[in-house]
Amino acid sequence: MPERVGIPSHGETLAGLHFAGEGAAFAGEHGRPCVVMAHGFGGTVDSGLAGYAERFAAAGLDVLAFDYRGFGESTGDPRQLVSFRRHREDYRSAVMFARLLEGVDPERIVLWGTSYSGGHVLDVAADDPRIAAVVSQTPALDLPLALARTMRDADPRVSLRLGVAGLRDTLAGLRGEAPVTVPIVAAPGELGVMTTPDSEPGMLAVAGPTWRNEVCARELLLVARNRPAKRIPEIRCPILFVLADHDAVAPADIAQKAAFAAPGRAEVRRYPAGHFEVYEGEWLERGCADTLFFLTRHLAPREAPVTAG
Repeated sequence: MPERVGIPSHGETLAGLHFAGEGAAFAGEHGRPCVVMAHGFGGTVDSGLAGYAERFAAAGLDVLAFDYRGFGESTGDPRQLVSFRRHREDYRSAVMFARLLEGVDPERIVLWGTSYSGGHVLDVAADDPRIAAVVSQTPALDLPLALARTMRDADPRVSLRLGVAGLRDTLAGLRGEAPVTVPIVAAPGELGVMTTPDSEPGMLAVAGPTWRNEVCARELLLVARNRPAKRIPEIRCPILFVLADHDAVAPADIAQKAAFAAPGRAEVRRYPAGHFEVYEGEWLERGCADTLFFLTRHLAPREAPVTAG
C-alpha cells in the first residue's frame, strides 16, 4: 500500500502518495529512481493514475503521485483552479520533496505527465538540469494550435458561453467572490471544456471519489498562453512521448512535430487509441511496458565514486 504524504508547496500542502519500489532492478548505490506524477486538466490522482504508479513500483521504481493545490485532498483556494503556472510550481515542490525521500536517488528523478500535465513536465524539466528523464503522455503541447482545431468543430454558442464564464470568473476573483465554474467534460454541444464524443464517458470511466467535474472558468482565458512545446529545445535529458493516434483532445501530430525539436534522446510511441483510452486495459499495459523499457535503458544505477588509493 502507498504511504500518504503531505508535500509543502507555496504555503499549502499537496496530498501525495508515495509508492515504494520493489525488488532490486533499479536499485543503486545512491538509492532508487523516483517517478513524480500528477494528472492533467482538473484530474486527481485517484482518477486513473494508480494503475501507472503500481506498475512502476512493482518494476522497482519509487513513485510520488500528488494532487495540485485546490484539488482532491490538497489544501489551497480557490478550489478547482486549473492554472498551468501553479501546477508547475507544485511539480517543482514535489520534485524537491522526492529528492529528500529515504531510499531515493536525488539525481534520478523522472517527471511523468499526462494530457495537460504532459506539457507541465517538459517546462519543469527545461528549468531543472538534474531531471534524469521525462515521460510525456498524450500531451497538450501547443494550446493555440489545439484550440484552433477544436474551435473549427465546436458550436460557436458554446465557445461564447465559455468566454463569458471566463470573464465573469475573472471579475469574481478580483472581487473576492465565489468562483464561476464550468464542467471539465460534457457531451458534444453542451457547455464544457472537453466535449469530444469520448470526453465525458472516458473521464467518468476512471473518475475517482475526489474528482469533481468543474473548474474555475478564468483559466480558459489564459490557456492559449500555455505553449510548453517551445521549451523542448532546452531539455537535455531523454524524453519519451506516448501518443494516441485517435486523440481528439491533444492531437498526436502536434506532439510528434514538437518532439522533433528535442536536442537529444527523444523517442515516440504511438498507439491506435483515443485520449482517454490510455488509462485502462490494453493501452495502459502497453504504455507502462514501453515506459519501463525506456526507463530501464536510461536509468542505469549510478556507480559509487572511485576514490584514489
